[in-house]
Amino acid sequence: MLRNGLEPWHLLIVAIVIIVVFGSKKLPEAARGLGKSMRILKSEAKAMKGDAEAPVDSASASTPASTRTSAGTGAENGAAR
Repeated sequence: MLRNGLEPWHLLIVAIVIIVVFGSKKLPEAARGLGKSMRILKSEAKAMKGDAEAPVDSASASTPASTRTSAGTGAENGAAR
């Protein structure tokens, strides 16, 4: 009975049920959202893999970009008063 797994007519029945449940107007929007999510996941995974392979400069990695911009920021001047 389960020897062949899913047959083509099984997939057709599943597709019809999905269309009936979600409606034909929501399916393109859902597919678009799923595609966008998959692209984001893929790019983040690629970025993480690139970060793991790239050598890290300890000074720039440990200091946030906002504190590296200039020495005389408003926060430092306000604290001295």
